[in-house]
Amino acid sequence: MSGKPELKGRAARLARLLPPAGGRGQAARAPFVLLVVLLLGGGLIGLLVLNSALSEGSFQLDDLKEETKSLTDEEQALQRDIDAYSAPRALQRRARELGMVPGGDPAFLAPDGTVKGSPSAAPTGTTPLVLAPEALTAPPGAATTSPTPVGTQPPPAPSATSTAAPAPTQSPTPTPTPGR
Repeated sequence: MSGKPELKGRAARLARLLPPAGGRGQAARAPFVLLVVLLLGGGLIGLLVLNSALSEGSFQLDDLKEETKSLTDEEQALQRDIDAYSAPRALQRRARELGMVPGGDPAFLAPDGTVKGSPSAAPTGTTPLVLAPEALTAPPGAATTSPTPVGTQPPPAPSATSTAAPAPTQSPTPTPTPGR
């Protein structure tokens, strides 16, 4: 007879499910422990890499928010400049600097080709003096070598005896440039 007691019924079925006692159970446990340690270590390293990536993304987000804020401030400053330049008084001042005068009464064309209204020319007595660009940049008293553009008047010669400005001479009305 063998040294093992015989089990019957339920105990025998449970005994068949368990491995037999011996060194084989210890040897099979080592790879399992090694696998668990490797999985835990890999998980920790994965969490560390993920945390580093999130931190880097957070720094980039802060930099982009700061850049967005500075660009928004610049956009607002440029919009204020545009608003200042497009204000009616600023446009009127700049137009006078360029030699423009208010126009007369306009006339309108109806779809059938008839003219509605009576057009009138701009007043000629208020036409300001328009200088050539070369005359504006040349030092006083220097002669310009380029001819005066059509539709403009040459600058008046300085007069030591009279303090009143000379009357402007009649010149043809300059034609407006299309698209401006």
